Amino acid sequence: MLRIAVQAKGRLFEETISLLEEADIKVPSSKRTLLVQSPNFPMEILFLRDDDIPQTVATGVADLGIVGENEFEEREEDAEVIKRLDFSKCRLSLAIPKDLDYSGLDWFQGKKIATSYPVILRRFLKKNGIHAEVHVITGSVEVSPGIGLADAIFDIVSSGSTLVSNRLKEVEVVMRSEAMLIGYKKMSPEKRKTLDELLFRIAAVREAEDKKYILMNAPKDKLESIIKELPGIKSPTVMPLAEEGWCSIHTVLSEDRFWEIIGKLKSLGAEGILVIPIEKMIL
Repeated sequence: MLRIAVQAKGRLFEETISLLEEADIKVPSSKRTLLVQSPNFPMEILFLRDDDIPQTVATGVADLGIVGENEFEEREEDAEVIKRLDFSKCRLSLAIPKDLDYSGLDWFQGKKIATSYPVILRRFLKKNGIHAEVHVITGSVEVSPGIGLADAIFDIVSSGSTLVSNRLKEVEVVMRSEAMLIGYKKMSPEKRKTLDELLFRIAAVREAEDKKYILMNAPKDKLESIIKELPGIKSPTVMPLAEEGWCSIHTVLSEDRFWEIIGKLKSLGAEGILVIPIEKMIL
């Protein structure tokens, strides 16, 4: 049975549980239980602090972990990166007081920078030849310049609203981060098979995102023109209708191009267009 370590709360927790549920892996809900077992998949879910997950996986206490790339890089643990998951995206950035002029990285020479990510920050400063004092702080890093604790901060930025509320401005993006699936490097062959099934399910869920299944009726004399407008996965399915001279066309469209393409299809004579959300897609 696989054991996967996930964040115990927060946005990454919510998106991780959502992914597992979309993959039809049930996760019993319990706010007080550290370890729960899925009733329909050979997996245990271990709830931890995000910064404990890399070490837990690297030492084999858990076989897998879902963790932010920022935490994985900061902890420098020897675990395998199995898959980037394309959610919980953020960036690690340098920020300074809003009213100060910024001329480039040399601004940080001799300055004091507050952060909860000293490993990543020191690596970046060394690479760019910047000599600055790194002040390690946990929680509420953004208040440091306002109370005179530091000249600047290095912290996670998502929307940027926290910086604005503390009169700070983002001046350098050091790293972009997203959720990653990491694994124990010495995982047994039996557990690797279960992992393959998990990855298969995740791929099916991810492939279906932002895609719509489209059904439409169209005159046969317009079929060739309509098919040219369809950027589907493969050739669309075409079936005859009871009414002479008409057919039904089935295909898959990406949501970002949906309205653009639907307008063209209507102008070519497509009618009765039905749009169905896709839960999973297996290629």
